[in-house]
Amino acid sequence: MLSCGPRGIAIIKEHEGLRLAPYLCPAGVWTIGYGNTRLATLFREYNLVLTQAQANAVLDGDIADTESAVNNLVVVKIGQPQFDALVSFVYNVGKQAFNKSTLLWKLNQGQYPSAAAEFDKWIHGGGVVLPGLVRRRAAEKALFLEGVK
Repeated sequence: MLSCGPRGIAIIKEHEGLRLAPYLCPAGVWTIGYGNTRLATLFREYNLVLTQAQANAVLDGDIADTESAVNNLVVVKIGQPQFDALVSFVYNVGKQAFNKSTLLWKLNQGQYPSAAAEFDKWIHGGGVVLPGLVRRRAAEKALFLEGVK
């Protein structure tokens, strides 16, 4: 079982950003920390903020959960760059969306370059193209393609 490496974590941190107080993300979802949506409503309701240490602990737990999903859903051999790219992707889109995605289907068929092309389709939030998602998907795709022939 693979674990997300520093490059994958860097993409997540860079593109999620860190906000210690709850905020509405561009897709209109309450969020806190490094893109966590589970705790944001509670923190908003009680007017709470995270500390840096709490944000890091929540991120670690969220990444571990995402790693588990990627390890369980991907049935073909992948290297560290592909795993890191997928963890960042799934961290952002969610396990259910990944499980139903053409990206996962193509990957599990061994169609690595075709699976990589699917990153380009996941650039919408709230029904519109988000420049931040365009940049994130480009970074994830580039990392995924390292070593893919």
